[in-house]
Amino acid sequence: MEDTPEHSISFREKVRIFSHDYLRCCEYIIASNGDRSFFNKNLYSKLIGTTQLMEDFLDFHGAKNNNDWYYYRELTATTRHLSLGAYSQKHITNRLVYYDLPDSEAFEIQGERTLDFLNACLCKLAPAIIAEAARLDIPAPAKGFDPTKFPSITSTDLLDYDIDDENKDLQKKHIVKIASEFLSIAQNFDQLGFYEPYPVDALAAIVPTKVNEVEIRRFEMLVHNLQSSFDSYVIQGGYRFGNRKLKQLRSYFSVVFHLLQMIGRLLHFYERHQHRTSFKNIYQQVQERLSKLVVPEDLLDRTINYGLFYACHFLTTGKQLAREILNENIERGTITVGIPVKLGFHSRPSLLVAKIVQHFGGQVELCIGEDRFDASSVLDIQWAGGKINKENIKEVVFEGDVRALQDIESLAGVNYGEDTMGKGVPLPKELLYLR
Repeated sequence: MEDTPEHSISFREKVRIFSHDYLRCCEYIIASNGDRSFFNKNLYSKLIGTTQLMEDFLDFHGAKNNNDWYYYRELTATTRHLSLGAYSQKHITNRLVYYDLPDSEAFEIQGERTLDFLNACLCKLAPAIIAEAARLDIPAPAKGFDPTKFPSITSTDLLDYDIDDENKDLQKKHIVKIASEFLSIAQNFDQLGFYEPYPVDALAAIVPTKVNEVEIRRFEMLVHNLQSSFDSYVIQGGYRFGNRKLKQLRSYFSVVFHLLQMIGRLLHFYERHQHRTSFKNIYQQVQERLSKLVVPEDLLDRTINYGLFYACHFLTTGKQLAREILNENIERGTITVGIPVKLGFHSRPSLLVAKIVQHFGGQVELCIGEDRFDASSVLDIQWAGGKINKENIKEVVFEGDVRALQDIESLAGVNYGEDTMGKGVPLPKELLYLR
């Protein structure tokens, strides 16, 4: 096969070409002297693009397994992941004024601190990258980029709001679905058990054992799907105007999504490039060199004690609003069903009914005369059970979310999942989520 013009260019020439704009960014960062105004989404985007191309090129040519080129490759990967994290955090910083989130002052301060940390790491990395390029005989660019090449995406001018997407045309079923999914994600996120910041010396014990990239990516995908559904089916025009409750709900899962993006990138960097998993001497040496440029303890502190802490915080604080929106939009109904034969509403039936209601998230009440009991609460249902036994009641009424009522009716059809002796029986397939 004859050489094409592309294949006729040597590795040395290509590494010079692919390094050129990457090194110009490094020169630009060095010239910034850490000034915040130099660091914006435009710069991060340029760094992400140039480092991804450089990393792919080096990996194709086997830099991971080459003593000479491994460190340059690792510096490039480090810059890419930190830039990706910084891009997400900068997005949060830029949009925070529009999110309309309550009590966000401390969050804003910690976000700025996190961005300052990432920028400081880039400032340490830039001269190391230039020095390593020089060692590898990669020509330095004549000068870095001019600051005018990286204008901020923000300005004081906003375009007229002249496309009306007020909620008159909103489909309630989509709102109900999205609010329910938000509540489900928030409940599942609780498994991480993150309620307060960790001491710095304890962070290495939970990453990656308890908190890791894979878990965070899973939640990131779920929240991203939620945001996408909202923008597709609820409010296409964004969230600066219109129904305040819906806009605010969108803000909750938007800020969580971008936090998870940042967390995922930084955890990837830590697990892949700083967490000791290799016994090869060259890899350990490079890890030690990188740790002087990006201190692992500080990285984990910002990743966990800022990123994960506030992702958990906004999922938790957003639940009340999600429930309000859910209950304002659910289709309501009423069913009359028998009570559990023989044993009444003891532990098992009460738990299964409560789990159904919790699964959908909407309000459901168990009604006995004038008395109403919260059907999402096992304790409330058991209290109702006491009244049922005392008054020898044979049927009860459930009122509320029709989605939950349908499944409660199915559950009642199999005597609430047990026989007359209190032993469990198979559940209908539509109720398998109760297992």
